[in-house]
Amino acid sequence: MTGDKGQQVALSALMTMDYEPAPTLVSHFNGFQAAQITGDAAAGYSSGQSLTAMKEVADSVLPQGYTYGWSGLAYSQEEAGSSSAIVFMFGIILVFLILAAQYESWSLPAAVMTTVPFGVLGALIATYGRGLDNDVYFQSLLLMVGLAAKNGILIVEFAVEKLKEGKTVTQAAVEAGELRLRPIIMTSLAFIFGTIPMAIATGAGANARHSIGTGIIGGMVGASTLALLFVPIFFYLFKKGWKKQEGAVPPTSEAPPAATPEEGKPA
Repeated sequence: MTGDKGQQVALSALMTMDYEPAPTLVSHFNGFQAAQITGDAAAGYSSGQSLTAMKEVADSVLPQGYTYGWSGLAYSQEEAGSSSAIVFMFGIILVFLILAAQYESWSLPAAVMTTVPFGVLGALIATYGRGLDNDVYFQSLLLMVGLAAKNGILIVEFAVEKLKEGKTVTQAAVEAGELRLRPIIMTSLAFIFGTIPMAIATGAGANARHSIGTGIIGGMVGASTLALLFVPIFFYLFKKGWKKQEGAVPPTSEAPPAATPEEGKPA
């Protein structure tokens, strides 16, 4: 710097310099000075359990005025929370209402939607059987609603056509299960084989692909085996029960008029 006459002035005349240890980088998070901590779940524990453990430790050791926040995948998982279950339920309701509008019936969509529990059961068994966790990547389970309902639609739609031809409910359910067996197996196998590369993926991002692929394969196996046996049964039960409900005559409280003897005849 220069003085009032243009001459240079030494900095030592204005300030003193001392060497003190200090961090080379001060990290900030949401505008506050922060310390970044990176961790991972131990073997045999899920990401949700690790987040819960870190919360307990932070609440017990952090002094007053300090708090914690999440970033990256942990932040997404915390924000999602239980919303995946809500989204799954809304997906089931939406598919049910669309099918009800298409078939103009309540019993037929109910028979179709009975395939969804078998798909979810197969996905859960495959995921936990392989030792994977119910993490954020496994939330693609919503896809199983459409995939499982597809098999149910193939059976129920054909059974409805048989009913229009004059078949009984039992005959329509049996023929639909028999004639739709091959198309369902072929389409399901094609989808399963197309998803196998995700289930056995290696390299960067392999764990995410394992969760998605394993869940879809297990769900398709469940929806393509158990559903083929139970959907015709549920179709029969829902159709029979709905017909009985529609054909039921509500009892009346009025008593029938008493018969009177005809004129000219002794009572």
